[in-house]
Amino acid sequence: MFEQLTQLVNQFGNDAVVNNPAVPNENNQAVLEEANSSIVDSLKGMVANGNISDLAELFQGNNAADGSNPAVKQITDKLSGSLGEKFGLSSDAASGVAGSLIPNILGSLIGKAKDPNDSSFNVNDIIGAITGGDNQANGGIMDAISKYGGQFGLDQNADGKVDMSDAVSAVSGKSGGLGGLLGKLFGGK
Repeated sequence: MFEQLTQLVNQFGNDAVVNNPAVPNENNQAVLEEANSSIVDSLKGMVANGNISDLAELFQGNNAADGSNPAVKQITDKLSGSLGEKFGLSSDAASGVAGSLIPNILGSLIGKAKDPNDSSFNVNDIIGAITGGDNQANGGIMDAISKYGGQFGLDQNADGKVDMSDAVSAVSGKSGGLGGLLGKLFGGK
């Protein structure tokens, strides 16, 4: 996942950083690396601090590119602060770079992860990278999915929770299969 994230940072960084006169050319690569690490560190921090609901919200619907999304705003603010502190960018320049980069990168990352025709990103890989394989953290994310899953029609057996029996129902084809279940959860139709 990290290699693909770096590719997205470089892709969106061309306009926001490389072609931006507010960012000195000698800092371009370091600013892009800072954006990359800010995203990874912030997502990991959300898990470590138990802020699973914001992380789950990031994966739902099409709001990953929305600067007002709490997770997107948190990462944007973190990067903006780092750019000012580490590279001496003015507050306006740092906010502009972060505000341009983060929503675009996260929107593309989550969009690719949710696209069944794009195998470059996988939701499980993203969650595994964020949690570092921590089963307790993975469980927290699954708890959030269970909590919010009912709101998205994932409760296959109408027992008030999203759990393994719902997954079995989905896999057995009663509701469009596992792809249908995951598609509903992550904003598909």
